[in-house]
Amino acid sequence: MNTTRTERPRVLLVSMFHPELQRGGTQQMCYELFSGLKQRGDVEPFLLAAIDKSYPALFKPGAHITGFDQRDGEFLLLTDSYDPEWHRQTNPAIVQAYIDFLQTIRPAIVHFHHFHFFGIDLVSLTRRILPESRIVFTFHEFMAICQADGTMRRPFDGSLCRQASQVRCHQCFPAQKPEHFLLRKLWFQHHLAHVDQFTCPSAFMIEHYVAWGLPRARITHVANGQDHDAVSATPLPSPDRAKNRFGFFGQITDAKGVHILLRAVTHLRDMGFTDFTLDINGGNIQFASPSIRAEIEDFLAAEQALPYRERIVTAHGAYHPDDLAARMDRVDWCIVPSIWWESFGLVISEAWMAGRPVICSNAGGPAERISHNINGLHFPLGDHRALAETIIQCCTTTGLWAKLAARLPKPPTRAAMTSEFAALYA
Repeated sequence: MNTTRTERPRVLLVSMFHPELQRGGTQQMCYELFSGLKQRGDVEPFLLAAIDKSYPALFKPGAHITGFDQRDGEFLLLTDSYDPEWHRQTNPAIVQAYIDFLQTIRPAIVHFHHFHFFGIDLVSLTRRILPESRIVFTFHEFMAICQADGTMRRPFDGSLCRQASQVRCHQCFPAQKPEHFLLRKLWFQHHLAHVDQFTCPSAFMIEHYVAWGLPRARITHVANGQDHDAVSATPLPSPDRAKNRFGFFGQITDAKGVHILLRAVTHLRDMGFTDFTLDINGGNIQFASPSIRAEIEDFLAAEQALPYRERIVTAHGAYHPDDLAARMDRVDWCIVPSIWWESFGLVISEAWMAGRPVICSNAGGPAERISHNINGLHFPLGDHRALAETIIQCCTTTGLWAKLAARLPKPPTRAAMTSEFAALYA
């Protein structure tokens, strides 16, 4: 498309958080798309990322939308008035600031990545202010369906939920009447009715949203794509050395299952099997539940108190994408022990880029992407003993690592993902 800058259609990407301020897959993918659209050059992209009071110095009296770090096209929506029960914006001044922002840039396409921290009601508001604009919405989990933080994991027994209903949701939250969940569903569907096109990063997610009531014809599967050239250049482990170094990469929250992994380590230690190491890479433990946070922190403190030669687990903390290659270089296998459906699993792509096979829970996006005993390994979700046995298998089975590593798929690229979204914008 040979057009000048002012003639290019404008695309507004609206995201929960900015990846420079808060790590997470949703905001990372939104930013990958923003970068991909800038590289294409046939549209003019803008990014509006919501942030909360985690960075109080960024909040200024009377300011609700600001530029971000003098970056071209990047803006922050400063919101301290988000209603987490109904996922709506409660501050009229922030709503007006958003209206003014839309009327200033006049995007032809508005693409929402989630609604968390800014509000589902901004979707219908966008339609009212820009009736001719195309609205795209990408689901990154199931928060519209599920009040349990979008995990579709039942709080009382940890089992996975396959379909929401008034009574089933009431069982998970007995303090709320079944009618609450009907109203919740109607509230979300009212606002989402203004969306022209939905996307999901995994095919299995589409079935959940169709069962919930969205029209299948308006949902498209677009896999998350990313580019990390440095990760792709990560050296492969020496073929002559034992493949007994394991790594976790991601958020240290309940749903990501770090505690399951640490229980597997305890089980192996009790069995007398200690010829392996585990690196924990990630942050945001402040978002874990008090009991799981205490379990993880107590384990790591006890591990640190051991003599150095007896330690198995090392916590390396959060990391920037630029640090990923060096972190991957320390491991032979990546473990994804998520205890929820896990919509996609970006770390799987990153592990494949680095030539590392993945061990994952046998549900959701990871199970969809990884074929057991072909290009990775599955273990029963939440079963730390089964995970322990899988770790032993990886350490002791000659040729297993080489067989799986030789069959790793090529993960989706940023350019491929961007092209698919650009086609939906047309």
